[in-house]
Amino acid sequence: MELRLPSLLLAAGLLSMSCPNVLRAQQNQLDGHLTLFTVLTAINAAGYDADLDSPSNHPLRQQVRKAVLARKPASLERLRNLFQARRAMNWNAELSQYISYALSVEGPPDFKPRFSPNRMPPDTIALEGLGSVLADFYREAGIAEIWVLAQPAFDEAIERYHEPVTKALFDANMYLRNPTSGMTGRRFQVIIDLLGAPNQVHTRSFADDYYVVVTHGPRTRIEEIRHAYLHYLIDPLAIRYQQNLEPKRPIGDLAHGSPLLNEAYKNDFVLLAGMCLVKAVEARVDRSLGVRHVEQAMREGFILTAHFYEALATYEKQEQAFRLYAPNLFDSIDLRKEDERIARVEFVSKEQTRVVKPKPPAPPPMSEMEKAVTAAESLYEQRDLPRAREAFQEILRRPPVPGAHAKAWFGLARIATLEKQPERALEFFEKTLESGPEPFERGWAHVYLARLALATSEPDAEAARRHYQAALAVDGVSDGARKAAHNELARLQP
Repeated sequence: MELRLPSLLLAAGLLSMSCPNVLRAQQNQLDGHLTLFTVLTAINAAGYDADLDSPSNHPLRQQVRKAVLARKPASLERLRNLFQARRAMNWNAELSQYISYALSVEGPPDFKPRFSPNRMPPDTIALEGLGSVLADFYREAGIAEIWVLAQPAFDEAIERYHEPVTKALFDANMYLRNPTSGMTGRRFQVIIDLLGAPNQVHTRSFADDYYVVVTHGPRTRIEEIRHAYLHYLIDPLAIRYQQNLEPKRPIGDLAHGSPLLNEAYKNDFVLLAGMCLVKAVEARVDRSLGVRHVEQAMREGFILTAHFYEALATYEKQEQAFRLYAPNLFDSIDLRKEDERIARVEFVSKEQTRVVKPKPPAPPPMSEMEKAVTAAESLYEQRDLPRAREAFQEILRRPPVPGAHAKAWFGLARIATLEKQPERALEFFEKTLESGPEPFERGWAHVYLARLALATSEPDAEAARRHYQAALAVDGVSDGARKAAHNELARLQP
């Protein structure tokens, strides 16, 4: 039986409306993974030292290594011998093969394969025999106990990803008009790993399960997770409607001129078309990517991205769900037009890399009031609601500072929302607006007041509409409040 961290569910009540629960159990999960933890604990003890000195490592990696070595498991020598005998060509490939292995075995106590030998991932063939060694190591090293002790670190890491991942998947589902997490019987899971070399994202698709493994690092890898989720949803559609793509296959030959494009895409037109569509949808879902993302995809050899990006404008104006409209996107490929477009593309020989910006100057020191507000917000984010409430109330007892009292009322209002006290929430959100709030608090206060107007036994749609419109009119309103107001207002239109 697989031991998992409990999936993080969204807060109940009105607060959940800002981040709908798209990470439902059995469908989309954001979790740790005991089997992967065991495998990576084993190879860390056996000699996996990739980027061990990097400051981006999570402290847990060193802590677990020390804990295992202190227990001196008898199986460790066998593990070291196996690890050295099955070395991959580089550290990235090393980690990759062990991730594949961990996701394709059942886990403790026996670590038996989940699939028949001919269906196991090819990169796990070299690791044959590891299961029996892992079973001994799991018992002798006390991994079950170490796993329990590691939970606070995983909880913190999962909380860091929870809100942005939820939003990214929600935005994707909204754009695709997708009421579920994909096709029945399939599962998408994001796994947080704290023991691998930092700053890596690995994706795997086994049978009906799609996994994204994210190692620790200074930035969350939301773009990569959203990309994987779109691939999980869209790739099966390209396969389902490949008869619509068949007449367009000749255009795929033009991708062979790209030195960067993987051979798998050059040899499989359906796979290529599916990834082009993923990249086009990415640029539509995240408007900050836009045309530049499309142009880069074209230069890398994803030659239908521009067509799909343009065709999606028509999809957006009609009412069908994406999974039903997809054949139209494939049918609308004009071979002559795309031939002329692709002829103008200059393929690149290396991927565009993320530019590291210079470190910004240190911010000025915070005032005592700013420190108090920051401390209160931190308690709220940790869901230590009694102490957060006390901290916000203490701010209100101090002499007013521009914006500070509004932040305190806003904090108390959100606490009341979490505790399902709508009348107190209504009072506190109104006090927020009366206290000279900054654009962030002003915009979100109107959004919450709109939701409260709709959550009563007799919903007041007109009052909700006024608050949504007021939120949209706030100069400098946050992107989150603006999108929430825009989307929820659209659902109110007659």
